[in-house]
Amino acid sequence: MSNKIEGTLHVSNDVLSDIVGYTAMECYGVVGVAAPNAVDGIAKLLPKSRLRRGIILKPGEEGLHIELYVVIEYGTSIQTVSQNLIDQVTFALTEYAQVQIASIEVHVQDVKVRR
Repeated sequence: MSNKIEGTLHVSNDVLSDIVGYTAMECYGVVGVAAPNAVDGIAKLLPKSRLRRGIILKPGEEGLHIELYVVIEYGTSIQTVSQNLIDQVTFALTEYAQVQIASIEVHVQDVKVRR
């Protein structure tokens, strides 16, 4: 199908958050997505049904600003996992939702041993 259909694509923030959350869970070294407010310094892993809570999206003039709160696997390079996460999320959003990305911030809430 090479027919082009004219129109505008509108994707809700919930859908974008789902794309970001599921992409993050597929990245090597990411144990899970955590809530942004670590109570008493303890990060709580969010279940797959609530991944949106660990992702903050802020639309701006130059594109979408994304904040990710993740828990990383013990023994992996935080810098390498974070860069991989940024690359994968950027690819997923630009490829699937055609969203312009302004910035992605990765907040590592905790380091855990994967079970």
